[in-house]
Amino acid sequence: MSGLEALMIKAKGAARRGETEAARALYREALYRFPRNSRARAALAALEAVDADPPRQRLDAMIAAYRTGAMDDAARQGARLSEEFPRSFTVHNLQGAALLSLGVLPAAEAAFRRAIAADPDAAACYNNLAITLRRQNRTLEAENTYREVIARHPRYADARYNLGNLLDLVGRPREAEVEFAETVKIDPGYVEAHYNLGNLRAKRGARAAAVDSYRKAVTLKPDHSNAYNNMGGELLLLDRIDEALEAYDRAIAADPANSQALVNRGKALVLKGSLPEAIAAFRHAFAMDPADRSALLQALFEEAHVCDWSHRDQFALTEGPAAAAVQPFAALPFLDDPQHQYRRSLACAAVKFGAVPETLPDPAPSADGRIRIGYFSADFHDHATMYLMSGLFREHDRSRFDIRLYSYGPRAESDASRIELRRHAGAFTEIGHLTDLQVRDLARDDGLDIAVDLKGYTRGTRSAMFGLRLAPVQVSHMGYPGTIGHPCIDYFVADAVALPPGGEAGFSEKIVRLAGCYQANDDRRAVIPDTRSRPHWGLPEDGFVFCCFNHTYKISPAEFAIWMRLLEQVPGSVLWLLRSNAWAEANLRRHAEAHGIDPARLVFTKGIAHGEHLGRLAHADLFLDTFNVNAHTTASDALWAGLPILTLTGRQFAARVATSLVHAVGLPEMAVSDAGAYEETALALARDPQRLADLRARLAQSRTSAPLFRTADYTRRLEAAFTAMHRRRLDGLPPDHFEVA
Repeated sequence: MSGLEALMIKAKGAARRGETEAARALYREALYRFPRNSRARAALAALEAVDADPPRQRLDAMIAAYRTGAMDDAARQGARLSEEFPRSFTVHNLQGAALLSLGVLPAAEAAFRRAIAADPDAAACYNNLAITLRRQNRTLEAENTYREVIARHPRYADARYNLGNLLDLVGRPREAEVEFAETVKIDPGYVEAHYNLGNLRAKRGARAAAVDSYRKAVTLKPDHSNAYNNMGGELLLLDRIDEALEAYDRAIAADPANSQALVNRGKALVLKGSLPEAIAAFRHAFAMDPADRSALLQALFEEAHVCDWSHRDQFALTEGPAAAAVQPFAALPFLDDPQHQYRRSLACAAVKFGAVPETLPDPAPSADGRIRIGYFSADFHDHATMYLMSGLFREHDRSRFDIRLYSYGPRAESDASRIELRRHAGAFTEIGHLTDLQVRDLARDDGLDIAVDLKGYTRGTRSAMFGLRLAPVQVSHMGYPGTIGHPCIDYFVADAVALPPGGEAGFSEKIVRLAGCYQANDDRRAVIPDTRSRPHWGLPEDGFVFCCFNHTYKISPAEFAIWMRLLEQVPGSVLWLLRSNAWAEANLRRHAEAHGIDPARLVFTKGIAHGEHLGRLAHADLFLDTFNVNAHTTASDALWAGLPILTLTGRQFAARVATSLVHAVGLPEMAVSDAGAYEETALALARDPQRLADLRARLAQSRTSAPLFRTADYTRRLEAAFTAMHRRRLDGLPPDHFEVA
């Protein structure tokens, strides 16, 4: 700051405090040192022409009223004094501040304008005027006022900070970010500017930079709970789980009532695998804020993972706007109701995706005439989705389609599945380090005709980037068994069994039904024969082996009770389950005992390499499916390995997937309509070895002939669907439902 500016500021301050003589002396000093300065000359002339401010006693009374919060009194005194002393900047400015505090905005505006007329260089008054205009929703005038004061006083940090807030409010985050960055340059100790800068960086996906801004905020203000909380969120997205937990702990220590920090701490604990602690955090948050239904839903979902069913009746409490922040996937295990799921998806999408996306102009046609398709996923590695889809990528017709894979998951470069995928893609691009906006720009630069989301609302998703429009046509496929609930996704790929006619009412997308089955499969998956005996896996040599290798969260009390009755009625039988976590294993054994079943008849097995897993399925006799959320990849695994699967046909898509699979493999009778038939069929097969043997023989025969595992045929059908979507777009037609034979 120059010497002149320092003198001018001191002089103005003295004048506003009513110290007229001191102000005159300072202005005279300024003119002595800078004799040509017109501002100092005019200010001195004004002071010497008339004593603008009221007598000290009367001004002090007004100031005292303002400082003690007696705004009505301060405003009344200001009205009287402004008439008597119309050139008093101090009176007008203080009156404006009192009126602003009272919410009397037009009068406050008038007072601030009078103050500016009295002192056209009063930076703080311009700032106050802009605030008043903003509160009247006159955002353009407010912005212009902020810019005027910044032009006069480029280093006035408050004006830049407030301009940043205004620009963020009106949807101009990039410009807002610039103003917050300038604010902290001018004043590195401006806590809230660091915090807001962090929020904007986080919003555009610049996670490391956001963490840096939050760290600066908490260094300056160690009890800034929200900054610690938001920093934890970014650290979590950077897979720095322990650091995220530390940030959440600090947020809670700074503000024990910060229930959102508790919820986020629970999410971090889930990723760390500490499920009981996570559940406790979610329940603590819900107890603290019973309106936060998202905390309750997340507690219930993780309780489902550990098979603690003691609170399942609370699911009815989880509906409402407050639960929208939770991915609707968490609600699937508790209720088989497509409309319920639709409502949850709409609510979640409104939070995660924002406004309806823009319509893109058509990309330039590819030089070779191929349709450019981009698949986006976090699962391009040794993952259940890729077990199914690897054959599709292998069989895609490269002469007609330019296939590009965009990965935002782990960079598992030595992973055999990933190496294979790279061979079958025209391009394989890592996008995990890019922001959503950068991904959008990349996808558009690549000229994608169709963008395919393979994640939906499953864990690790970044589907919200589809809300930015990556391509003119956007499709949800394979990853998530339900609607996204947002118009940015144009199509959902299904079939007539998984989603019968009329099911469109539960989807925001247009439905494309493929003949056979919607699910991709790979007919070259290696099944490695298991030469080990049943006892190696803890199974009886001769007893009947019921099997369910579904995730534990899918198991509900309804099917488990049936399974226990089956064990009771089939002597020597066991239930073979996949070991998920120790808490689920303990709880399921406890549930078995409550049903009068020896807990030892539940046999848990570890996960092994996929080909080996397929081989060991030969030791099982019958796969028993879960109800509200069926086996998906797990069902295909069983059928490909020659193991019959029994399922109950539900209502929502997730509860009909296995029905679609058994129909497509030629065993429609293995999909039953109710729980009674499910139990009767399982018991009959367990008691009739010949019937079961015939069933397995039919499966062995149809395994290579039925539609489910004819990968090349499936690929042609999906390509026909993509071609039809593309053609409709080129013809200027909106997305619509259609079928592919």
